[in-house]
Amino acid sequence: MPEPASLVADLAEWQPRCTFDTSGALITCAVSGGADSLALLALAAATGAPVHAVHVDHSQRAGGDTEAAIVEAAADSVGATFTSETVAVEGPHNLEARLRSARYAVLGPSACTGHTADDQAETVLINLMRGAGIRGLGAMQPGPRRPILALRRSDTERICECLGWEPVVDPTNTEPTFVRNRVRLELMPLLSDIAGRDVGPILARSADHHRHAAAALDAAASALDPTSAVDIANAPQAVAATALQEWIRRELDSDYPIDTESVERVLSVARGENVAAEVNGGHRVQRSQQRLSVVHRPPNT
Repeated sequence: MPEPASLVADLAEWQPRCTFDTSGALITCAVSGGADSLALLALAAATGAPVHAVHVDHSQRAGGDTEAAIVEAAADSVGATFTSETVAVEGPHNLEARLRSARYAVLGPSACTGHTADDQAETVLINLMRGAGIRGLGAMQPGPRRPILALRRSDTERICECLGWEPVVDPTNTEPTFVRNRVRLELMPLLSDIAGRDVGPILARSADHHRHAAAALDAAASALDPTSAVDIANAPQAVAATALQEWIRRELDSDYPIDTESVERVLSVARGENVAAEVNGGHRVQRSQQRLSVVHRPPNT
């Protein structure tokens, strides 16, 4: 195991750009064995806090045991503890989202992930295609849960090289069945080619601007009662839409922004143009006696 001082020195170029929890509490890291998550593990260990690495086998392909062993060896080399978990997700429908949900259910709400600035740029484009609005264009929130969000994939690869680690190459990362893979492998290179420059940093900075703008709208929207059709109908549209989006997201217990098309339909309900409107997942928002309420879709329908 490298000495702590040696690890800190090796990673000094990247550590200042990270946003790990500095309280000294245990840092739990999701580590698949790829370059991003291995770099996350090393950078977490360099903080001096206790670190626990969790490998999640999604049971989607062979090789999970081998990858878990690679992660365990890396964790041991930097003085981190290790566990491996297995989750099972069956069927092709919405597989990408269901795998993500299963993974986070195992990891828990405070685990760190190895998302990078390149992931941030991809998320901006994915949310743009979803019509997620200004909140979605803000993409992922920087902070202790995503502590290496300011690093590029090229940085994480260099960190692995620096430590003599051979990252796992996940063959599913090139499968075109996943939207993110196509954005990463097809759309990002095309946009960079059209722009004549690397658009990754541009999109990541754009996410920062959108988060700041969304925060200003949130402050204004917090003064509104989102269940009052009158308040919503009389408020500036951007403020009303922000209040509705956050209210509906909470009511549906969703981690993702409600698409702008759904919000526009609910605005029409608040204005009295319609009595009810469908939102994400087949749920509805309806108006009765100038009050708005979410009507949940019955299970298994």
